[in-house]
Amino acid sequence: MSRNKKRTPPLENITIDAYAAEGKSIAHLDDGKVLFVENVVPGDVINAIVTKDKKSWAQGRMTKLVKPSELRVEPFCQHFGVCGGCKWQMLPYAQQLKYKQQQVEDQLTRIGQVELPEIQLIVGSPHERYYRNKLEFTFSSKRYRTFEEIGERTEEFAPEPALGFHAPGLFDKVVEVHTCYLQHEPTNILLNVLRNYSKAHNLSYYDIKGHKGWLRNVIIRVTTTNEVLVNLVINNEDKEQRIAILDHMLANIPGITSLHYTINGKMNDTIYDQEVVCYSGKPWIEEKLEDFRFKISPKSFFQTNTYQAEALYRITREFAGLTGNEVLYDLYCGTGSIGIFCSKGAKKVIGIEAVADAVKDAYENAALNGLEHCQFYAGDVSDICTDAFFAEHGKPDVIITDPPRAGMHEKLVQQILKMRAPKVVYVSCNPATQARDLQLLDSAYRITRLQPVDMFPHTHHIENVALLELRAEGDLPLSKRMKAEEVEVADEEENEG
Repeated sequence: MSRNKKRTPPLENITIDAYAAEGKSIAHLDDGKVLFVENVVPGDVINAIVTKDKKSWAQGRMTKLVKPSELRVEPFCQHFGVCGGCKWQMLPYAQQLKYKQQQVEDQLTRIGQVELPEIQLIVGSPHERYYRNKLEFTFSSKRYRTFEEIGERTEEFAPEPALGFHAPGLFDKVVEVHTCYLQHEPTNILLNVLRNYSKAHNLSYYDIKGHKGWLRNVIIRVTTTNEVLVNLVINNEDKEQRIAILDHMLANIPGITSLHYTINGKMNDTIYDQEVVCYSGKPWIEEKLEDFRFKISPKSFFQTNTYQAEALYRITREFAGLTGNEVLYDLYCGTGSIGIFCSKGAKKVIGIEAVADAVKDAYENAALNGLEHCQFYAGDVSDICTDAFFAEHGKPDVIITDPPRAGMHEKLVQQILKMRAPKVVYVSCNPATQARDLQLLDSAYRITRLQPVDMFPHTHHIENVALLELRAEGDLPLSKRMKAEEVEVADEEENEG
């Protein structure tokens, strides 16, 4: 016999006290628990329901904004609070930067627990809107409906198609998006052209649960060099319809320089194992960072905020302190962008990346820039960086590592400790996992510089660059110094006794 869980009563007139991290703020409840809530601002007074209840903390969802914080501003997007893309639009950008700086300091201190230099003031993005160079939109047979729209209704709504972004936490429902402020035109033109054409021609949108429907995704890239790449993803081949919609896009969406399509009949949306066919124009577009040129094909990885990528890479290059004599190892090199950006100051660049297709792109980008001293290798760093490899290519003088959000695998951390390069520049998109890795590297490296960089305004995401320098002999990490002091005090007390 099943028992119903005891429901926690709604919370009323709760004051939000402070920002926590990852887009959540906190309130302190009368019973001593900490309540984490998204989409609120310190100073807000709210009503909320508890969605997760633990012994010392709880997670809640705001049901009513009773009294807004003085920090709040009016969001500029009609989809704010629903699509989940820009969760901090209700905060002035200067305040967002303060909270991001705080997040870096808190996580490096609390998780890393290592000796830190002064953290430099965060570098804000010069573009608060229209800063992304890539967006992916989804066609879905099921439009997401808000809590307000559903109200007290008990009967089910008839499903409606939608073109936009996945609703937060829901894989099968999509928020209909009409205007997005993340990327320059022709992005919004493309959305509305495809929406109108598909309705006029009764084209079906994909149902991920039933694995039926024709239109699946559309990916658009817009570069600072005014080139536009579009990839339309469909569920199955229908040659007549495919040609008709692609030709309609070319005729009605201005500026497309590279139009592709992908037939993806798999259950998941990833296209990295699928053939992408160039229908019109060049098979790639080109982006620039300073004087360096980069080919971007439909499957290429490239920093999503081109404008701020230059700032991030300049900081990385400055931290590396290259003089022209160094062997530079670029780990998680992707398509080679950081290594190539730093290449003028290095004697040799060795890029290592697990994805073989990215390594091919890296070689093409090096050739595009006339660089003959950049070499790239596909595989696991710990497998590639052997004594024989060092004998052939040289040991690293500087290591740059730019891992994904999960941070570095501990096996790679141990490999870096073994490589003992004089400098390591750690570029991170997740200060929490960076803090964990810095603690592991602390036995051999001292952190000498820290620089947060904001790549994504109106979101909680934050990049942080750390410079690590090999410890001199006798330079003990903080934890060992504290232990040594404890032993010294104990010895003194014993002698006094």
